[in-house]
Amino acid sequence: MNPTENNPKAQKTSDHRPRKRNFRELIDRAKRLQGDPHYVAMGMAIGVFVGVTPTIPFHTAIAIALAFALRGSKPAAAIGVWFSNPVTIPIFYLGSFKFGMFLLGKSIPFNTKYESISELLKLGADVTAAMVIGGAILGILPAVAAYFITRKIFTKIRLRKRSDTLSDYQDNPNIS
Repeated sequence: MNPTENNPKAQKTSDHRPRKRNFRELIDRAKRLQGDPHYVAMGMAIGVFVGVTPTIPFHTAIAIALAFALRGSKPAAAIGVWFSNPVTIPIFYLGSFKFGMFLLGKSIPFNTKYESISELLKLGADVTAAMVIGGAILGILPAVAAYFITRKIFTKIRLRKRSDTLSDYQDNPNIS
């Protein structure tokens, strides 16, 4: 018999640990991304940018293709699309719709009865264009922020790694 089965408090603790461990594993994997800080930051910025656009079923594929074309880190781009998640997607889509309609000078009232993007797309090319244009423009600021934040973090990680390697070499000059 599992000791956590009869103890609800123990279950809460054990439920929390896998999430915390998974988050730490994600951070550790991100730290191991290869390439110079610009390369990794470019990939992350591309991923965040694509994550804001209303292209949900194709986020990762689009981000990796753009990272390939723009010479950014493909794994970082795939991680960057996670900026878009079940909590942020409704905000991004509504913002994309409203901002795009504003830019296009159109006025179609947004109705919350739409349950999926396919129902919105049935409204026509105006809504589709508004969401794509709005999302692309709204994605610029988070992408730029992601670039500079990621570049700063990876510059520090690389400097710390070089410093540790240098101190290891100084401590033991026989290391080749």
